[in-house]
Amino acid sequence: MFKTFVGYNLEEERRRAKNIKRNLQANSRLIKIIIAVLMFIVLWNMPMAWFGIPNLTVIEQRVIACFCFATLMWIFEALPAWNTSVAIIVVLLFAASDSSLTYMISGYDDATLGTLISYKKIMACFADPIIMLFIGGFILAIAATKSGLDVKLARVMLKPFGTKSENVLLGFLLVTGIFSMFLSNTATAAMMLTFLAPVLKSLPANGKGRICLALAIPIGANIGGIGTPIGTPPNAIALKFLNDPEGLNMNIGFGEWMLVMFPLAMALLFIAWFVLLKMFPFTQKTIELKIEDNAERKISPWQTKVVYVTFAITILLWCLDKITGVNSNVVAMLPVGVFCCTGIISRTDLEEINWSVLWMVAGGFALGVALQDTGLATHLIETIPFGSWPAVVMIIGSGLLCYAMANFISHTATANLLVPILAVAGTAVASNLAPFGGVSTLLIGVALGSSLAMVLPISTPPNALAHATGLIEQKQMARTGLIMGAFGLVLGYAILILVGQAGIL
Repeated sequence: MFKTFVGYNLEEERRRAKNIKRNLQANSRLIKIIIAVLMFIVLWNMPMAWFGIPNLTVIEQRVIACFCFATLMWIFEALPAWNTSVAIIVVLLFAASDSSLTYMISGYDDATLGTLISYKKIMACFADPIIMLFIGGFILAIAATKSGLDVKLARVMLKPFGTKSENVLLGFLLVTGIFSMFLSNTATAAMMLTFLAPVLKSLPANGKGRICLALAIPIGANIGGIGTPIGTPPNAIALKFLNDPEGLNMNIGFGEWMLVMFPLAMALLFIAWFVLLKMFPFTQKTIELKIEDNAERKISPWQTKVVYVTFAITILLWCLDKITGVNSNVVAMLPVGVFCCTGIISRTDLEEINWSVLWMVAGGFALGVALQDTGLATHLIETIPFGSWPAVVMIIGSGLLCYAMANFISHTATANLLVPILAVAGTAVASNLAPFGGVSTLLIGVALGSSLAMVLPISTPPNALAHATGLIEQKQMARTGLIMGAFGLVLGYAILILVGQAGIL
């Protein structure tokens, strides 16, 4: 009898179309995986002479195969990015480390086989101090949510902006930007969009004010991440290679980073304010702002006070790391210890940590270890004549390349691919780069380029969340993203070159 219902055929068509789309997506993913695997197999087994790299070894060839596999998989996004990172770590351990399977390294003389990677170094990538810095940031974010600190801060910080529409927009931009300097960009965007929902309902349905405010959240979250080393993974990746004791060893602290990048982020947020008001002017002059806190708190009042105090002390110690002498990575363990010992963070809370991001970053670190410890990075630098390139081409070109890539693939994946090679390349031609701020300009420029990549809904999770509101068309996001990218790259490189020349970074 149900089949005689008028809408039955329509419902069947909808289900059929949905199944076809699902099958097409599955087939597309499978094809992409097959392409990446075939490329991996070809590069793994190809005659070494075909690479055109002098003195290439078997281990270096395997690292090239792993690097290209990671590149394709991160670009295709056929699997979650962290899956690719884990696969790379496992392959390097079993086929390129000093604890490889015997048959993988037997039958070669030392010169042909090349330098094996220390398995301890590969495994230590997941316990790298930068990973601990991120864990500390994640723990702070969880504790802030459990205690209601995030809502209270948002309410207090937005109150001074009043009810004038233009000022409310500025308030959302600045508060979102500041939150994303210390909390996850995605979590910040989700939280601020929740606060924004009742505001959007009060605006005219046919006005541009809704678009303006909805775009403010992803722009604020993406730009705000520039301000601190924990604001976004690419910052931490760049900082790791800049501070590597066995590499550049520049000893750039949390406070030093903020001294330069915080003002840059704030300047870009004000520029975004002018751009949004110009492109999407408000028709309603005032907005009544109400931020409700309906979340159920699961910690006691005294624990809430502990969160407030620990949060403040942690940020203060991060900013004063050069004065106190306590490394920012070590400071990150303070909230972990305090919150775990006081019961503020439970076992289930630990499960909420974004472990996939940590695994992805660790995979990039492992690739960096493989590139450097095998000598492959040095051989690549010798093959590619970076020394003959104009320094400005190398610096600006790498930033533009990163910006272009990061609009289509994960920002973290982009930094993982580019930073290890550029760190070695920059060291080799450090004298050429000195007039433009040195290697720090090169690597921080890559992190900057990735943070500014926000042209498409797929470019960043905050973009995707904002686009999901249905208020923003893709062309509107693309236009604002390109304009902010242009402003950000020009202003960012100008500041990086100036402070690099002054020896601040």
